[in-house]
Amino acid sequence: MSIHHKIKGLEDLASLLSSLRAEGKTVVQCHGVFDLLHVGHIRHFGQARKHGDILVVTVTPDRYVNKGFHRPAFTEDLRAEAIAALDCVDYVAINKWPTAVEAIKLLTPDIYAKGTEYKDAEKDLTGKIVDEEEAIQSVGGKVAFTDDIVFSSSNLINKYLPAFPKEVREYLPRLLDRYSVRDILKYLSNASSLKVLVVGEAIIDEYRYCETMGKSGKEPILAARHVRSERFAGGVLAVANHVAAFCDRVDLLTLLGKHDSQEGFIRQQVAANVNNMFLYMENAPTIVKQRFVEIYPFQKLFEVYVMGVEESDISETEALCAKLKGVLPQYDVVIVADYGHGMLNPEVISILCGHARFLAINTQINAGNHGFNTVAKYPRADYICVSAKELRLDARSRVGNLRGIVLDVAKRLSCDKVVITQGQKGCLCYGKEEGFLEMPAFATKVVDRVGAGDAVFAVSALCAAQQAPMEVIGFIGSVVGAEAVATVGNKRSIERVSLFKHIESLLK
Repeated sequence: MSIHHKIKGLEDLASLLSSLRAEGKTVVQCHGVFDLLHVGHIRHFGQARKHGDILVVTVTPDRYVNKGFHRPAFTEDLRAEAIAALDCVDYVAINKWPTAVEAIKLLTPDIYAKGTEYKDAEKDLTGKIVDEEEAIQSVGGKVAFTDDIVFSSSNLINKYLPAFPKEVREYLPRLLDRYSVRDILKYLSNASSLKVLVVGEAIIDEYRYCETMGKSGKEPILAARHVRSERFAGGVLAVANHVAAFCDRVDLLTLLGKHDSQEGFIRQQVAANVNNMFLYMENAPTIVKQRFVEIYPFQKLFEVYVMGVEESDISETEALCAKLKGVLPQYDVVIVADYGHGMLNPEVISILCGHARFLAINTQINAGNHGFNTVAKYPRADYICVSAKELRLDARSRVGNLRGIVLDVAKRLSCDKVVITQGQKGCLCYGKEEGFLEMPAFATKVVDRVGAGDAVFAVSALCAAQQAPMEVIGFIGSVVGAEAVATVGNKRSIERVSLFKHIESLLK
């Protein structure tokens, strides 16, 4: 049989296997990414084939390969073709789902073969092996484990097909000398038990995609044709969603508008394990930031802010302060996302700084706060995560030594842990005990930088609250940043399993 005749659609393969089983054939299924086919895979397939008469291999599609945005190294079609070239493999199909569970239920194999490294389910970061065992049992089959030489595609790709520049390739082995993968991931795993309060301004990010048509016939303005629109939960809503991927329960305290509240949309978009504590602004809408984007290439043209023009009034501030006083002692960590739109005024900041057990702060500059929103607003913090530009604005220093500025801010706020993001330059990390260290950037695909700083701040704050080493905080933050810039705005939150797999693949 030719290579291409071995490659089938899942439905066609299911029908074919049904006929083969009717003839008394025993069907064995293997499943995986198989990015860079190697001898370990070949021996795995050979041993799996011995458990039956027909061996089928299902391949994880490109869109569900969660090893970082630099993977897979080979497309799903090429991976399927390489596997089909092996004599021991009878049929290959590209899966349609994130896991093998649905494919198992569709193909109903007699045997589902996995490598010996999956025998201990607790070592499987994804937890998929348990679901796969349940799936094969549900169709009357069983799991068989092969046991032979084990190689890592990620390790081979990292060594021989690197996607990163020299400084990243040289840095990762040095990091692994100091910390194991387990050492790093434990801070993300242990975050599940943290009691977290997220405070800040709710923002709806609206992307309006269009095609520019040219200058208007009668006026000197640019005309564009509307194509489509998307809306995402941004601002503190996005921060809460990132945190919720790692914590069992997250409380969110924010202000919505009394009119144009967008509350229905917000409740739909916020993660199920986020407890919403909404207060309301009497004379303002919920903030919406509309970005008009040339659809191809992805190029922002201009943006419109839909928001109130005044600071929170006295009654709103009093309600917010009263709420904070009542709940702050309950939390292990308070994460403050401050976009400078009036919610976090001096009275509120005083309560936060005076009562939060561990206070993590991110202040951002944008067109709506004219550069007035810097960390200088806060007299105290336990963890700060801001961009280099935002820190320089706080110091009113365009070109001054960045490390000196960090030391000054850390001293003023009595802050022991600081991360300064620097885009493609990576980040500068400072810890009172460790001093300074620089972390390279791990991004290989940059689509949109909106929301990336929020993601880095949200996840790294959970590690800082557990007193993780600064290098671990910076590394995790940089990996999160690489994932965040690879998608449009806040369209996708950071996912726990994807981040675990991304970190694991980098360090193999």
